[in-house]
Amino acid sequence: MATTPPGSPTPLVDRPTDPGTTSLRPWVGDRTLRLLIAGGGTGGHVLPAVAVLEELARRQVALECLWVGTSDGVERQAAGQAGVAFQAIRTGKLRRYLDLQNLRDAARIPIGVVQAARIVRGFRPDVILSTGGFVSVPTVIGARRAGPVVTHEQTAILGLATRINLRFGCTLAVSYPETATLAAGLATRVEVTGNPIRPSLQYGDAARGRAAYGLTPDLPILTVMGGARGASPVNERVRGMLPGLLAQTQVVHQTGPAGANDDAADLARLRSTWSPELQRRYVIKTFIREEIADVYAMTDLVLARAGAGTVAELAGLGLPSVLIPLPHAGGDEQTRNAAILARAGAAVAIPQDAATPDHLQVTVMDILRDTPRRQQMAEAARSLGNLDAAARLTDLLIELASAP
Repeated sequence: MATTPPGSPTPLVDRPTDPGTTSLRPWVGDRTLRLLIAGGGTGGHVLPAVAVLEELARRQVALECLWVGTSDGVERQAAGQAGVAFQAIRTGKLRRYLDLQNLRDAARIPIGVVQAARIVRGFRPDVILSTGGFVSVPTVIGARRAGPVVTHEQTAILGLATRINLRFGCTLAVSYPETATLAAGLATRVEVTGNPIRPSLQYGDAARGRAAYGLTPDLPILTVMGGARGASPVNERVRGMLPGLLAQTQVVHQTGPAGANDDAADLARLRSTWSPELQRRYVIKTFIREEIADVYAMTDLVLARAGAGTVAELAGLGLPSVLIPLPHAGGDEQTRNAAILARAGAAVAIPQDAATPDHLQVTVMDILRDTPRRQQMAEAARSLGNLDAAARLTDLLIELASAP
């Protein structure tokens, strides 16, 4: 069993490798480690960096960190919550399709490179961690010869930003062994670290979660997640399922913030027309924050997109799931992410076009009623988890930062 921090609940699952008891690469001496983080745009590109910061804090490494991203990205908020300094640069979105905005955004990238180069020179990092997304590219380019760069790929494919970053001498860290084969000839060094999840997620408390949300242990709990900004297509399908679901289960629904969609307000109006008992069974959250570990601990089944961060957390925590991959994501990466869990029997993956409310409801309730099947799915998910991924990625960063 994993070593439990004082005052923490028992971990949700056993760790295959426990960084608290295995040999970890130490940061040499009392010198402060200067870490520059570049990446963001989505939660999947942010959470690996947050996991590394948690791991460095757990090792009590003296750290000075700077996060570089965009002024309006989720990375700014993540840096603030982690107590890390943040600087914004200009950048443009990288698209694989024709769009007039490509011209405007292409003009922004050189500006961002100049800004990032100035920031890197002023900060003088020991090592740079790129967690991907279009926001990472100007910093990786601007950091040439300023220090070793590790670019981490969360998905089962090599994203466009990662492919660009590899042209500038990065060490590549990947989440899956099959992804390493895609990097042949593109990277001089590839390490399979896994996709880090925050170590704190292992210490959720189901009873505390139910108490916080007013839920009870007598009915199963379905948690619906659409990523940091929600997913209206998923929300719409769940709306059509609610009458049937709430007769037999409880639902925690993360809809996304008002700035991304109006779904939370619309669903709240619908909820207000129900009986008090049905209202109690349905919890609407625009975003699940510090309580996410408790939410995971109390959840029996997850209905979600298949972003890299979500898939890593489901695997690491051993949670069965029904996944609706985002169609037309870059390189169809969410379909490939979902397939990793589905092939192992850890998830049911349903294309969005086929994910009608009726089909989803039948699928969800079949799993919730079948406890042995749900347990088998959980074990299959856990077999794919890399709970030591944060430690492995941190070891790689320290190794490169320590090199003469």
